[in-house]
Amino acid sequence: MTLSWIHAGRRWALALGLLLGASAAQAALPTLCVWDPIGRGGQIFGVARNYSWAMEAKGFKFQLRAYADEAVAVEDFKVGQCDGLMATTMRTKTWVALPAAIDYPGAATVVRDGKIDVKASYEVVRRSVKALADPVAQKLTVQGRHEVAGIIPAGPTYLMMRDRQVLQRGLAGARMPAFDNDKLMLYMIAKAGGVPVSVNTRSFGTAFNNGHLDVIFAPAVAFKALELHKGIGTKGGVSRFPLSFATLQVLVLSDKFPAGFGLASRQYWSEMFNTLVIGAERAEAAIPAGLWVDYEGDAGLQFVTLQRDARVEAAKAGYFSKLGLKFMKRVRCGVHPGAPDCASPLEIQW
Repeated sequence: MTLSWIHAGRRWALALGLLLGASAAQAALPTLCVWDPIGRGGQIFGVARNYSWAMEAKGFKFQLRAYADEAVAVEDFKVGQCDGLMATTMRTKTWVALPAAIDYPGAATVVRDGKIDVKASYEVVRRSVKALADPVAQKLTVQGRHEVAGIIPAGPTYLMMRDRQVLQRGLAGARMPAFDNDKLMLYMIAKAGGVPVSVNTRSFGTAFNNGHLDVIFAPAVAFKALELHKGIGTKGGVSRFPLSFATLQVLVLSDKFPAGFGLASRQYWSEMFNTLVIGAERAEAAIPAGLWVDYEGDAGLQFVTLQRDARVEAAKAGYFSKLGLKFMKRVRCGVHPGAPDCASPLEIQW
């Protein structure tokens, strides 16, 4: 009897040791905090889960933590509860400036023969992502400890409005979203003559649907997820003209992840680009045809010219990365060298 108890005790001790060892090993893994408005059951977290499995196959292990509130995820990253952050580029741009230029208004937009060429615009984004995944571009993705370890396409950002007449009368006086009072957004809203309303990625859809915002800017993937048809109603619509091409980013503390992780991660996301774009295109196709508001004549070319001038002004004011604008113009003009803008030194010579 005594020997059996001794043997049983040894087995329990061994099992407990294995359990504690596994827990310690898990705790030692870097943590990537992932924003998804749905939480663990959302599409973004599902994409992150596939990413973690693919990286593990390459020899890089980390654990995921889901956040339905992006502001909380960002704050946890700031205070060291997360070693990495997967969130909107609007958030990650604070730490590494240049890759955020992909999201700048009009920076990836191609107009050909007076019409928006969405496929060519996606090609600008794809080439930008691929270029930043090249080993020679490493320095463009790192600032101090922070490294952009992936850029994830979310599709064009569209102006969605409660009253489509806003396109005729302009944005002056319109209540517009200022995400967490972002300084750049406040600057751009002021330039448009709008009225800023402080919101975040968790609340802006509800604010629009409840009538607290007159317009919002969002990719098509937000339309169904946030039930934005409620805010659009029968008088509103979705402008066919993309304001920008939105991305998410994976931002990591490079000293918390193994050497080579950032490059391998950027290359993974670059290889996934076309697959992810399919999801964005499906979301766009799901918006009812009757809600789209088309632009006429040369309005597209006029608008991208206004966007370019606004980018230059914002860069001079310190809101945009001048190097990022230079990078994006070279990529954009590589896709469509015949654009009138490509003959101008603006965004190249600072």
